[in-house]
Amino acid sequence: MIKYRYALRVFIVIGLILSSITVFARGVYQTDQDFLAETFNQIVPKSQVVWVKGELAATITEILGHKYVGLRIRYWRTEQRSVWILEEIGKEKPITFGVVIANEKIETIKVLAFRESRGGEIRHPAFTQQFREARLDTLQLDRHIDGVSGATLSVRAMTDVARMALYLDKFTG
Repeated sequence: MIKYRYALRVFIVIGLILSSITVFARGVYQTDQDFLAETFNQIVPKSQVVWVKGELAATITEILGHKYVGLRIRYWRTEQRSVWILEEIGKEKPITFGVVIANEKIETIKVLAFRESRGGEIRHPAFTQQFREARLDTLQLDRHIDGVSGATLSVRAMTDVARMALYLDKFTG
């Protein structure tokens, strides 16, 4: 009987530890404004807007595999680069990404806010560095992005957002 109680306690403790790990994935890691200030060295240019309609809407639908929910997309541009703050659904909830494009290549991609219970590993530099210098080649990235076990939908969301930001940069540039 004592062995069973001890085993039950160990099982409960392990369960609590594992469930708390998934809760830690959720959170706002950087606000939109902090991301913009960091990217533009505190001098954030005025935002611009691109309307999602016509050929642009059709191409975004092709990239994402579904219709984009917004009517417009806000972005920030200087001569050297453009910055996009975009959201895409992971498994069930939106993930907010910040993407910096320079010379038609990804300079930086970050998870700004993660709302899912799993897949938060995509926010770590060990994963995001795969996107650095990636280009768009016929609506696909010019390289393979290695996945993360248990984060397939989050990886797909980030990859789709990277493709979308690269396309939007070409479209608006």
